[in-house]
Order: sequence, then C-alpha cells, then structure tokens
Amino acid sequence: MKKKQRRLQLALVSIGLLLFVLTYLYYPAINKDKLLKDDSIVKDFEKIFDNEQFTFFENLEYKGLYDLDKPFKIKSEKAYILDGEPDVVYMNKMHIILYLSDGRAVNIISDKGRYNKVTHDCFFEQNVEATDGSTKIFADNLDLLATKNSAEIYNKVNL
Repeated sequence: MKKKQRRLQLALVSIGLLLFVLTYLYYPAINKDKLLKDDSIVKDFEKIFDNEQFTFFENLEYKGLYDLDKPFKIKSEKAYILDGEPDVVYMNKMHIILYLSDGRAVNIISDKGRYNKVTHDCFFEQNVEATDGSTKIFADNLDLLATKNSAEIYNKVNL
C-alpha cells in the first residue's frame, strides 16, 4: 500500500513541477514572442506608410450582428487598411458598442486598435476602458475574440 501512495505522491509532485514550469517559464516566453510580433507589425506598418501602400479613412463606422441577433457598432476617428492585409483595419480612437440580449450596451474605447473584418476579432491597445454602465474595466490592452467568444485583458491597471 505504501508503494502505491509513494507513486501517487511522486506523480502529483511531478505534475506540480510541470505546471510550475509551464506557468512561470514557458507561458511568459510565448507572450514575449507575441509582443515582439506585434512590435514588428508596427514597424512594418510605419514602413508601409512611407511607401503609401494603404487606404486611409476618417470617421469610419462598421455595423453588424453577432450571434445572429445582437447588433454591434465599431467606430474610429481615423483608420487604415493595408493593401497587403485587406481584412484587418487599424484604427485610432477605436470605439465599439455591443448590444446585449438583456438590454445592456457594452462600450469599449481605446486610443488604438485593430479589427478583423472576417473573424470580427477586436484588439484594443493603449488606455482601454470598457463599461456596461455599472462595471468599468481599465487596461493597457484588451482582446475581444469573437472566434473564441471571450475577452482577454493584458496588463490590468484597475478593475
């Protein structure tokens, strides 16, 4: 009986160590790679501005439906679509309004952001504020992923 307990304890300790390594060593490395990729996109975007390979819009607004019956609006003061990446809209002063089935409206505002017209994923950056009237969330970055039906917040400032 003691051998079975030792094996079980050894297995549990091994799983604990594996989770520790994945959580504190492997996962941050993945996020670091993602951040570096985002930085390279910004640098490439600046190069494209120099080559004038983009389409510029002012006071842009998209309207659509999610879950087949709930409307949403995405607004931006200035927006850019790269010729090489026509499905992604880069926005300044990005604002989205999601109308929920219970009558509430969720407003998300940020200084910068990206909207994927195909997947409806939204990536908010810099001074993000999200509210439904009663709850407010402030963050550096917020990803609203329609493909996963979730929101992910990075570098939380205040809840």
